[in-house]
Amino acid sequence: MLNEFKKFILKGNVVDLSTGVIIGSAFGGIVTAFTKGIVEPILRLIPSGGENIKGLAWEIGGKFKDDKGNLVPNMIDLNVIVNASINFLITAAVVFFVIIKPLNKLLSMIKKEEAAAAPPADVVLLTEIRDLLKK
Repeated sequence: MLNEFKKFILKGNVVDLSTGVIIGSAFGGIVTAFTKGIVEPILRLIPSGGENIKGLAWEIGGKFKDDKGNLVPNMIDLNVIVNASINFLITAAVVFFVIIKPLNKLLSMIKKEEAAAAPPADVVLLTEIRDLLKK
């Protein structure tokens, strides 16, 4: 049962999925803070083409009331997409270099050990021939 559990845990799809969930939740706050504290101010430095443009956001069609009754501008905001993309790339890099890369190395080492322990195919074939000749 322990070997079956080990095989189940070391399956790529289970490990990849659980790793993505864990790393995504653990680093989400850090990555969000990074993009809001560093990336957004840089994006806001992009020259605007008029008074209704702020960085990569454009005000269109006036203002509307939000849930609290405040008037807020109606905006097309590409900053949100850029920030989400940067969040994704940072999280994916952390998952790849901290979890997936070391796991792949470990799995390749385990496969090499298993291959070294098993006799070569020609030896297995010759052993089977010898056993058949004995019969």
